Amino acid sequence: MFPLSLSNLIPPAVSFALALLLTPLVRMLARRWGFVAKPKTDRWHKNSTAMMGGVAIWLAVAGTYLFLVPHSPQRWVVVGAACFLFLVGLVDDWLHIKPYQKLIGQVIGAAIVVNYGLALPWTRSLPVNMVITIFWLIGITNAINLLDNMDGLATGVAAIASCFLTVNFVSVNQPTEAVMMAVFTAALLGFLVYNSHPASIFMGDSGSMFIGFFLASAALVNVSGGRSRSLASVLAVPILVLFIPIFDTTFVTILRKVSGRAASQGGRDHTSHRLVALGMSERRAVLMLYGLAALSGVLATTVRQMKFDVSLALIAGFTLVLTLLGVYLAGVKGYDEEEQLRAARDKPLFAFLVDLSYKRRIFEVLLDVFLIVLAYWSAYAIKFEPFSDSPAWKLFLRTLPVLVVVRLAAFLFFGVYRGIWRYTGMDDLVVFAKAVAGGSLASMLIILFKFRFQGFSRVVFVIDALVMLMLLAGSRVAFRFFRRVLPATNSGKGRRVLIYGAGDAGELLLRELLNNSELSYAPVGFMDDDPKKRGKVIHGLRVFGGNGLLGKIASEHQIEQLLISTPRISEERLAEIARECEANNIELKRMSIKIEDIEEHLLPSFARSAAKEDS
Repeated sequence: MFPLSLSNLIPPAVSFALALLLTPLVRMLARRWGFVAKPKTDRWHKNSTAMMGGVAIWLAVAGTYLFLVPHSPQRWVVVGAACFLFLVGLVDDWLHIKPYQKLIGQVIGAAIVVNYGLALPWTRSLPVNMVITIFWLIGITNAINLLDNMDGLATGVAAIASCFLTVNFVSVNQPTEAVMMAVFTAALLGFLVYNSHPASIFMGDSGSMFIGFFLASAALVNVSGGRSRSLASVLAVPILVLFIPIFDTTFVTILRKVSGRAASQGGRDHTSHRLVALGMSERRAVLMLYGLAALSGVLATTVRQMKFDVSLALIAGFTLVLTLLGVYLAGVKGYDEEEQLRAARDKPLFAFLVDLSYKRRIFEVLLDVFLIVLAYWSAYAIKFEPFSDSPAWKLFLRTLPVLVVVRLAAFLFFGVYRGIWRYTGMDDLVVFAKAVAGGSLASMLIILFKFRFQGFSRVVFVIDALVMLMLLAGSRVAFRFFRRVLPATNSGKGRRVLIYGAGDAGELLLRELLNNSELSYAPVGFMDDDPKKRGKVIHGLRVFGGNGLLGKIASEHQIEQLLISTPRISEERLAEIARECEANNIELKRMSIKIEDIEEHLLPSFARSAAKEDS
């Protein structure tokens, strides 16, 4: 148990105070000596901002560790190698060295760590583990560097990851390592005071390299020491604690490759930038990524206490959610169209990838294969705990190919792939239920015919069907959920309008206003004369009421236009509304849906063409 004593609380407090005091001093010196980041077209910040914030973080961590934290060979390796990477980053901040030169420095730092016995024990081969560890150290270091693309983002996410590593050290009875990480966390929080939006100082490469390498190295200590650990903790905890930097790096690397850009090329195409492009404020986008980082950290601490089978299913589910979020964000425009056309012309591989990216059905099928495996795995994990080392494991492996093929055939037969995700509704859910039920029944019949159902549990197939239906429906509804939770591209922009009529026509008009950015309207709410509808909510917008309330509603919500959605309104009521709008300086418009005979438009056109030909 971690002893919560004064001696363990003093080092983090000192580290926080040092970062809080040193950062303004470093900021002043950076401005005086010209170490300032100036705005660029491919960078996010709009004002000249002091650099070298990493110096303050390094001084706070290294100084506190040197004098207040007990030393050990492993801890010296972590701190010493991270300090070496700090120096590499500092040289880059001063001299702007080339990427391959920074990579050499990262390889040297990784080799130091591996040479002293810290490695990810993911395989039984020590050489393979050493190679994996080197890639891990370099990858996380660069991931933090890439994540440093918005005020406070990299610092905050790193602080959250460090906090959960501290918790993990406590849970495995490594108190001194926990103090070391608490010191690191405190320094980051002290720096975050000045680095959060609007930032007055950036960490620079010296900071991002020091932070990234320190976190990656500390994660190695966490999986190689302490009490005995589950396989899930050894494999998953390092990745989960640092999942958001890994996710953002993977996301931006794939999209840059698909868009014909170099992965190392800077740009405003990260997850944070796309969230802002959707309409989020910069602060909200950063807070959302903080929340995801905290969620992955909670999952990292939770899987330690769980059976491997259950923890693997949870990790797969979390990965699935972030993958769907990434696919949704990938639809946000992030690159110049002319640049993409030029890349398509000059790079055949890019043209192929772009063509492939539009074949969403391929993605759907691959996703469904993953969902089928996950549902079947979850069913066995729930029924047989644990099952990976039991006779049930062999049954799972023997029948999994049958289930994948039969379910995909059922999805195809029942029309699962005919729908468009953003319009998924109740009719689609009925189709999903039929496809899952049909696939389950067909799978059971084939297994009965081939294996005589010997040793199989019928409960497994019931659980599998229920989980499969939830995963299938959830994946298809995900885009509608993201559209509801995340703001639309034109959210809050355009003229502020009130919709008169909280019925079917009003709901139809609202969806058109939200989905069609060319209209440039920002719906505020509904107005309806039916007292039973007052206070109700439609797609997140409130029904304010009707008779005599327009003036009050307009003044409270800065209404510029009133849009009448319903055709069922008397001339007298329409005249009253017109007078109210005129009195409150509000434009009045009416939605109209027409079904016209096309010949009324085409025949005059044909007649004019014929007249020209005759003349």
